[in-house]
Amino acid sequence: MENGKGAAVTAEDLALINKLAKAELTAEQVYVFSLRLCDNEVDRDFERFDQEALERLGDLLVGKSGIFDHQWSAKEQTARIFRTEVVRENAVQTEAGDGYCWLKGWAYLLRSEKNAELMAEIEGGIKKEVSVGCSAGRSVCSICGGENGTCAHVPGQTYDGALCFRELKDIADAYEWSFVAVPAQRRAGVLKRFGQEREAERRLQKEAELGRKYLKTLRREVARLAMLADEGLDGGVFARAAERLEEQELLELRRSYEAQVAKRFPAPVQLRSRSGGGGEDPEAFLI
Repeated sequence: MENGKGAAVTAEDLALINKLAKAELTAEQVYVFSLRLCDNEVDRDFERFDQEALERLGDLLVGKSGIFDHQWSAKEQTARIFRTEVVRENAVQTEAGDGYCWLKGWAYLLRSEKNAELMAEIEGGIKKEVSVGCSAGRSVCSICGGENGTCAHVPGQTYDGALCFRELKDIADAYEWSFVAVPAQRRAGVLKRFGQEREAERRLQKEAELGRKYLKTLRREVARLAMLADEGLDGGVFARAAERLEEQELLELRRSYEAQVAKRFPAPVQLRSRSGGGGEDPEAFLI
């Protein structure tokens, strides 16, 4: 959000907003802001959403109202989500050890005298933290895979160095999202500046694309070395298997195959005899 005006309203945004509105709204009538709704990190309740749950939540939250403190009251309705997207930051790892991702939402409210104070509080960073209300079909223990509390593991306790938490799956419904004082998810909240956020997104997308190209090249190189090291290897099968490997595994394989290839195909001697003969002259070989 910039200059106290909220985010710029694009034609695409307005088209999505008007799918939810009864009367046709103009860009001047709406105030748009973006939020980090939830993520796949372990939260304060020692629960977390998996990536599939975030995708499902994104679909279900479109059109849902924003309220305050999860108080289900029509008079507390403020804004409405009109678009969502799962943002992946695979370079960042969660406490569970996988790539970090989060659900981003875009919401709008009407520019009115009634909403002026709320818009000012959003701009000023007072109304910032948010939380989502939803229901999950399953809750899975991170230690043993037991479902819905059927095991003896206690969320928040550590077992053999691993934190116990519950992973929420099979999201059944999303009721609302709320402005709250203390969200269960530490990072959830209104995103500070739309312009900076968009630039950060572009940078992350560029970095992600470079990362994908790097891994693609690395996988090809490992497959090439593997076929050189073992002429009986099915290159197509190996290449498909390599698609599931991450950087560290690929680097280890590359080192191993480079050593095997070096043994199979030793480098030729670079020194040549000055005389061309095979005598014992100590000065016959010169660099």
